[in-house]
Amino acid sequence: MIAMGVDVETSRNAFALAHRFPPVWAGVGHHPTDPFTPDMDALRTLALQERVVAVGEVGLDFEEAGSPPREVQIPRLHELFDLAVELELPVSIHNRSAATELVAAIAGHPGLQGVMHYFALDWNWAERFLELGFYISFAGLVTRPSRHELREVAKRCPAHRLLLETDSPYGNAQKRMGVQNRPAYLIDTAELVAEQRGVSLDELGAQETANALALFRRMR
Repeated sequence: MIAMGVDVETSRNAFALAHRFPPVWAGVGHHPTDPFTPDMDALRTLALQERVVAVGEVGLDFEEAGSPPREVQIPRLHELFDLAVELELPVSIHNRSAATELVAAIAGHPGLQGVMHYFALDWNWAERFLELGFYISFAGLVTRPSRHELREVAKRCPAHRLLLETDSPYGNAQKRMGVQNRPAYLIDTAELVAEQRGVSLDELGAQETANALALFRRMR
């Protein structure tokens, strides 16, 4: 599993967890809703460590009240993308109401690789991110009965570009609403996605392992 940071403190915590528990790897990032300027020197120092496999969580959020304005968020994201390209690390991208801007930002950084974390859009948007070489990651949201378009994305996504996540402690599956999410509950999302795709859990698990190792190359 990968523990993602959303600022320097949580990135350091993720890094510490990765050293304490061999099955855990770390992502170091700066969340777009954070009002403070990212400490790029501290993030670079962390990102150079071998247990760090991603720059994330990063992205754009034009919905969350109190978030910095887009004219602040977008330049910050370019800095983080530059770091990821420089260190040849994939990014884990948060998106809320910023898909158009994210497509443009990704396209402006040749060589950038990554995953659209907690994907929540329809197939038209999925295709655009897939065309940019990105992976699509599904969390408990896909288990909501009302999310027909998202389930269609889970069904149609190319097998080699599909990832699963819990987004713990958030992102609960439908049957665990009101309960704090945890990594073990990934099974809830996996069962639904396997059903949608007409494959067994073992087949899906093998594919997910291969995909994670292909994208997060330091985990090999």
